[in-house]
Amino acid sequence: MSVIESMKTVHTMWRNVRRSPYQALAAILIMSLTFLIVSFFIFVLFGSARVIDYFESKPQVAAFFKDEARQAEIDALKLAMESDEKVASVRFVSKQDALKIYREQNKNDPLLLDLVTADILPASLEISTVDIEDLSEVSVKLKSSPIVGEVIFQKDIVATLSAWTNALRKIGIAAIIVLSLVSIFIMMTIIGIKISQKKEDIEIMRLIGASNWYIRWPFMMEGILYGLTGALVGFVVSIGILWYASPFLSSFLRGIPIFPLSPVFILAMLGFEFLLAIFLGTFSSYIAVLRYLKKS
Repeated sequence: MSVIESMKTVHTMWRNVRRSPYQALAAILIMSLTFLIVSFFIFVLFGSARVIDYFESKPQVAAFFKDEARQAEIDALKLAMESDEKVASVRFVSKQDALKIYREQNKNDPLLLDLVTADILPASLEISTVDIEDLSEVSVKLKSSPIVGEVIFQKDIVATLSAWTNALRKIGIAAIIVLSLVSIFIMMTIIGIKISQKKEDIEIMRLIGASNWYIRWPFMMEGILYGLTGALVGFVVSIGILWYASPFLSSFLRGIPIFPLSPVFILAMLGFEFLLAIFLGTFSSYIAVLRYLKKS
């Protein structure tokens, strides 16, 4: 396609958009909704992956003692754990230490601070293993101790997070597929209406020898325009919502390095969404034009 033909195609496309602004707005809105869901889905997958990596990099078992456990028994268990070659470090957390940690974590909520005292918080041992595969064995040893009431270790957390991530991935993919199909259907309908409104013009172009691709290009570029605009709007809205919620999320995910998001990641996500938008816009408009050309 020559430069002059390209300019004519862009001019025709823009004229079609201006003549039916409400149809264009409807197409952009459905595309924006689709890419808003896509953006949130990507954020959730990225964040959950970072959380899982964080816990996997810190193989740790927490053993909470029963209230009747004596300090001598706790010291003996701590010494036994320190002598295990699979254990990297052992840290004893007393009831007072647990209260300090609790107060630090909830310092902005006075009501929660007043409800908790050191007596109701259990003392514990925090044990880091050399390898994450050793967590199960160390956990079994701790559970066998009569003074240990509960054992929590990162493998359980990682497994739970992985299960949640897999479920969210399936839900997100299903939602994206459904919204993409709805977007394609609505785009096909809108482009089809535009084609029917220009039926006489298209017939004249065919009579004077215009190729099918010359007829298709303005409508395909229109579909691409709707797709890219919708992708940009959905992306900007999702980034705005994430920026607004980031202080709360950072407070909730204490110590887990998710924020701030890398500029490389943000640009890569935008590039991916633009490519997807081009595909959706091109495919839907191409099918709409193809159906008309087959009928005519």
